[in-house]
Amino acid sequence: MSDETWDVVVVGGGAGGLSTALTLARARRRVLVVDAGEPRNAPADGVHNYLGREGTAPGELTAIGRAEVEGYGGVVRSGRVTSAAVSGAGGFELGLDDTSTLRTRRLVVATGVVDELPEVAGLRERWGRDVLHCPYCHGWEVRDRRIGVLATSPLALHQVQLLRQWSDDVVLLTNDALALHHHSADELAARGIEVVDGKVTEVVVGNELEGVRLADGTVVPLDALAVAPVSRARGEVPAMLGVETVEQHMGDVLVGTVVPTEPGGATTVDGLWVVGNAADLRAVVIGAAASGTAVAAAVNADLVAEDVRLALTASRDGSPEFWERFYADREQVWSGRVNAALSDAVADLAPGSALDLGAGEGGDAMWLADRGWAVTAVDVSQTACDRLAALAGDRPVRTERHDLTETFPDGTFDLVSASFLHSPNADFPRAAILRRAAAAVAPGGTLLVIGHGRLAPWSWDPTLRLPTADEVLASLELGSDWEVVRCASPERVATGPDGQEATITDEIVQVRRTSTR
Repeated sequence: MSDETWDVVVVGGGAGGLSTALTLARARRRVLVVDAGEPRNAPADGVHNYLGREGTAPGELTAIGRAEVEGYGGVVRSGRVTSAAVSGAGGFELGLDDTSTLRTRRLVVATGVVDELPEVAGLRERWGRDVLHCPYCHGWEVRDRRIGVLATSPLALHQVQLLRQWSDDVVLLTNDALALHHHSADELAARGIEVVDGKVTEVVVGNELEGVRLADGTVVPLDALAVAPVSRARGEVPAMLGVETVEQHMGDVLVGTVVPTEPGGATTVDGLWVVGNAADLRAVVIGAAASGTAVAAAVNADLVAEDVRLALTASRDGSPEFWERFYADREQVWSGRVNAALSDAVADLAPGSALDLGAGEGGDAMWLADRGWAVTAVDVSQTACDRLAALAGDRPVRTERHDLTETFPDGTFDLVSASFLHSPNADFPRAAILRRAAAAVAPGGTLLVIGHGRLAPWSWDPTLRLPTADEVLASLELGSDWEVVRCASPERVATGPDGQEATITDEIVQVRRTSTR
């Protein structure tokens, strides 16, 4: 799988990760799940409150989920992500512990949490069996039995009252971590909850859990023990991408850490989502699965939007056929008004011969002709040339169709203008065309180049990097027989097709050839 590119890579193969992958696979996305095989609920006998799968063993539920993902074309593999970086080409590049490299357009992290337990001998060995934390997950299984609650903070008062719902025989072990006030003691007594003081040092186990041992040697008989761990998100992958975990508190008590996300699971890194317990400590298994489905829908919508942009960019290839469609499919593209930067630059020039490159429908050409210029108007689209010729009427305007990447008008001109001579094709040889335009300027004549700088959000590609006026001037490679009249990057407010406004930049270069060559 080295160097493969996926639509989505999901890191973590628990309920949240597999649910994300299942939804995406059913959406016909190329999705890969990378799972390190360290599920939080591995010690548990069953998954509870999971509608339709109540009591299913965690390993069995995972196996079912994997088979469902693979049944729709998704791929699940064992492994650990050891490096993650934003790719220069977009998306992410991941390194795995088997030295393979993955590339993915989007990344979903579903790595869950690690539970930090109190340092009590034998406690971790019984975790998920008869040492438990969530009454909704395990309360039914220990109902009507003698349940101890090991205090690690004042939150134990809430936990013990919850567990009283499942049993009449509940013991609060203060564990030297909890000092009871009169009101709390009265509440416990009112519900018949026993209170045992003293530090808990050991979980006593025979065939099953038998109780806990206190520091003074006393053994408190119990059938089950509840404890609230500090749950820390496995946030290594987000951290590699600059998203660090943050602490979660209830009051003054630290209950864990999470990867910070927006309500829908998105992070501050574009294309990175987090689902399940890594983002929400309260999520039970079915909640993690539900968040995976919701995030998958958001990820797919984001990919669809990108697919549209990519398809649109591909269709805007800058070819002569593209420009012909651009004009032929619309009754009128441009306003017909002169470019303000051109009218300002040319207003004081004596009329002569003018060459208008990329003339479009002729707004600049008509304005020049009305002021006495003899204009040769050039465009790559025959439809644009035909419209311009029809509009010109008796004006001194001649149209020529040229693909400027291949042919160029003959002769020299007193004014050569190139207004917004751009292409959606990043390989368009604009600099070479502008150098040829400079060569077509007669002695004493003017070359005027007006281009986009900072683009509007509704443009072809607002991320496209276009040259500044200084860079355009340098690319002309002018000799000593030229003087610079203007080289500037003025800002203006533009109005989009839906009435939205944005501040954009024009890049203006005006140079004059001296009277001798």
